[in-house]
Amino acid sequence: MRFMQNRCVVITGLGALTPVGLSAPATWAALVAGRSGIGRITRFDPAGCTAQIAGEVKNFEPAAPLPRPLHPRGPVAEPLISAVTLKEVKKLGRFSHLGLAAAIEAYADSGLDDARATLPPERAGVNLGVGLGGLPEIVAMHETWREGGYRKISPFFILQTAPNILAGQLAIALDFRGSNMSVASACATSGHALGEAARAIQRGEADVMIAGGAEAVITPLAVGAFAQMKALSTRNDAPEKGSRPYDADRDGFVLSEGAVVFVLEEMEHAKKRGARIYAELLGYGATADAHHLSSLAPEAEGSRRSMQLAVDDARIAPEQVGYVSAHATSTPAGDGEESAAIARVFAAGREKLHVSAVKSMTGHLLGAAGALGAFAAVLAVHHGVIPPTINLENLDPACAALGLNFTANAAVEKRLDYALANSFGFGGTNASLVVRRV
Repeated sequence: MRFMQNRCVVITGLGALTPVGLSAPATWAALVAGRSGIGRITRFDPAGCTAQIAGEVKNFEPAAPLPRPLHPRGPVAEPLISAVTLKEVKKLGRFSHLGLAAAIEAYADSGLDDARATLPPERAGVNLGVGLGGLPEIVAMHETWREGGYRKISPFFILQTAPNILAGQLAIALDFRGSNMSVASACATSGHALGEAARAIQRGEADVMIAGGAEAVITPLAVGAFAQMKALSTRNDAPEKGSRPYDADRDGFVLSEGAVVFVLEEMEHAKKRGARIYAELLGYGATADAHHLSSLAPEAEGSRRSMQLAVDDARIAPEQVGYVSAHATSTPAGDGEESAAIARVFAAGREKLHVSAVKSMTGHLLGAAGALGAFAAVLAVHHGVIPPTINLENLDPACAALGLNFTANAAVEKRLDYALANSFGFGGTNASLVVRRV
């Protein structure tokens, strides 16, 4: 049930830094084209590890100048000319660099900078999450301490690694003085961040929220740990083929990095200032499996309830949903379980439903994965184009038996009124979001 029926939430800004693009438009173009961003790891030498591929964000400069200066504190204050200043680069971790760049892109995209005189800073908040936080910086500083002792530890170390620093730094940069939070719920992180940020607007606590997630843990420790869990693809000789959801030959997910951020806004507030609206965030569901730390519940029971709650919250019938942007990571068990849950929730409209997995192109962004899945759903309803599941060459018989259309290998043009995005995480945590074309 919605908190306040008269406060609708819309998406007015998008920002993205992913393995397939250094902006939201570039990322969307790559997803529609079915272009993979997976390659051999370059951030370290992966020799000796069974998994040697990842989705890296390449050619990213944290302190690159913005296309135009922003004035979040007014025209007479010092303008914002980059997401991160050169002075701030060493103070912050890579996940913060990525998250700030995506968030500033979303803010600029929303047009809010031109309307700050009518937006009290106390009515604007932030909810940006990260799944694993500053793992690369933790590992590097540990080595520094071992080699040089306590005097070599950077005074910026805590700022580089604490998960909430991304949200805090963004609030400082944009003068957003409302609620400031950092969700950490594994691979459902940014799905929850978006849903909880929408709730804050619905409750009347904010008019604008910047929400999403970031992740940057392509390190020997993270890759090695997931590899030891037998969770990663070992298709090292053909990296672009490594992530293959629903395919009978899938052998695990591909670890990736990136950030995806939305500007959420109360609908009347957005209309009053003449904002472009991508879609309405209409429904949100969050559940727990209460079953296993790293495996879905039998028949993806928690995932099914999450989707059903989101549809119920949107006050629509399941058959009205035309597209599901699936969590589907390319693991042997998870894809099939989620697909069975989708087939059950959307049984009535199954013949008209499209399902696709953008992780087939980007790999798994962990804490940013939920926002990336929602990004695909939002732009699918906005543009009337469903991005494909690439590398789907031999459909798993168990998935085929469900009668779902997995949008294999090529985008599909289709008018959509509603779409749903899933994100699930270790610990048995689930988030589902429903968006509506406006």
